[in-house]
Amino acid sequence: MLKLLARFARPYSGHLVAVVVLQLATVGAILFLPALNAQIIDDGIATGNTDVIWGLGGVMLAVALVQLAASVGSVWFAAVASMSIGRDLRAEIFRRVSRFSSYQMSQFGPATLITRATNDVQQLQMVTLMGMSLLVMAPIMGIGGVVMAMREDAGLSWLVWIAAPVVILIMILAALKMMPLFRQMQEAIDDVNHTLREQITGMRVVRAFVREEYETARFTKANQHLTDLAIGVGKIFVLLFPLISLVLHGATAAVLWYGGLRVDAGLVEVGSLTAFMQYLLQILMAVMMATMIFLMIPRAMVSAKRINEVLATEPELTEGTFEPEEPAGNLEFRNVTYAYPGADMPVLEDINFSAAPGQTVGIIGSTGSGKTTLLNLIPRLTDTTAGDVLIDGAPVSAYSREALSNIVGMVPQKAYLFSGTVASNMRFGAPDATEDDVWAALDTAQAADFVSVRDTKDDVGLHSAIAQGGTDVSGGQRQRLAIGRALAAKPKIYLFDDSFSALDATTDAKLRAALTDQLADATILIVAQRVATIRDADRILVLEHGRIVGDGTHDQLLKTNTVYQQIVESQVGHD
Repeated sequence: MLKLLARFARPYSGHLVAVVVLQLATVGAILFLPALNAQIIDDGIATGNTDVIWGLGGVMLAVALVQLAASVGSVWFAAVASMSIGRDLRAEIFRRVSRFSSYQMSQFGPATLITRATNDVQQLQMVTLMGMSLLVMAPIMGIGGVVMAMREDAGLSWLVWIAAPVVILIMILAALKMMPLFRQMQEAIDDVNHTLREQITGMRVVRAFVREEYETARFTKANQHLTDLAIGVGKIFVLLFPLISLVLHGATAAVLWYGGLRVDAGLVEVGSLTAFMQYLLQILMAVMMATMIFLMIPRAMVSAKRINEVLATEPELTEGTFEPEEPAGNLEFRNVTYAYPGADMPVLEDINFSAAPGQTVGIIGSTGSGKTTLLNLIPRLTDTTAGDVLIDGAPVSAYSREALSNIVGMVPQKAYLFSGTVASNMRFGAPDATEDDVWAALDTAQAADFVSVRDTKDDVGLHSAIAQGGTDVSGGQRQRLAIGRALAAKPKIYLFDDSFSALDATTDAKLRAALTDQLADATILIVAQRVATIRDADRILVLEHGRIVGDGTHDQLLKTNTVYQQIVESQVGHD
């Protein structure tokens, strides 16, 4: 945890220095006030000397104002530094995650990544804020309080050596009890986030199968587990503070009793006894502050470990630097094999084919045959295990991310739209696209008609609002907008991953005809479940168990390829 915080605190070293200086001023003022108070009592009030009372009273007021200003300043610098560290941590986690491969993303899972970037970072922010605010103050106040207390009356110092260790022991026992609970709480928060995200995303399916009660029970179980852990921590805190309070009040009573005997014996003055009691409380408060931070550290250590797990995961996809001046869009798979880490069997094996500009390649096969994985290798959502994917003769791993994005446009299997407007989604891959460019892309994607009449409470047409995930449009409309988004970017290679599945036969036919007309010079790969979608492709690849088992036109495969024949027969019948 300390290494992680030191790394991200380095840019704010000036703030840390300011906090230390202001904390020293604060503690100095706090320790000076009881001595002034004792002097007022002994030299002013006891003797009736009003000049001493007014003079030292003014000094006390000035010292109190210094304490106030220094305390406010230290908290401000500490807050700015801790919030900035939290911001930088979130930004670093986001940058790291954005470079993960699809497999690495799935290894962590969206819910835990969100928790680590929010809740876990917040835990480190809090321990940083409290640490900067109190970690300097607590030891100096504790040590200074002991020195000043013994200066006032060394005969009462034995009370300090009894009360302080008791408070420390109580706090250590509490920390040992809470540390495993904090670890379980962070995992429980992950579980709640995962369950909630899954249920919200799949709400339509839940309602369709009338599984509301089951899902409610599942969420309630996860929620209750988190609640039980939080209550467990709360019980310890509930017991902790009365015990600390008992020690404080017991120590105060002991000082008053034993100190009163010493006053009667003439061994100590009333002002000194009052000052000693204040110093004792300051010592015990310093112990409490230090141990409170100590209580926060276990939870922060758990959070730091979880954050480090993300930051220590090196992205599998290292970025290249190659940026071609005039890419053509020639695509080649050369002896490509892909297997998930630790898997016994590859998902793709010995894939070889090429596609040239102006050519449409259809890809078909049974579920799980590796079609989507094959497409994912082209924009480097994941990397090959063996072999190379080349564009214009250069491996895709050699391209910079921006250059590869400009060359390859992909419409994923699950079309996703971002919250905003139709226009902002269409310009996602082409920020400089004009309205004419956007409308042209929408027209080709067969989406112009419904966008032009779309009306939301905020605006109409291109500027009509889109909800997160595109939940306020139909599946077919969402697919067409996703296709339009890829078209607006004008890449050289288009990848359609079962992107026409939600379209009716008429719209599907119109869209494919428009693509043929508008993208005559582009390289197009279409993954499809329906034979009708790819039957007019220049070339069709048939995948089975990760291998290409057929390669040709629709008519050629219909005559020579058994797997393709079975697919066709299952959909349209065959004579």
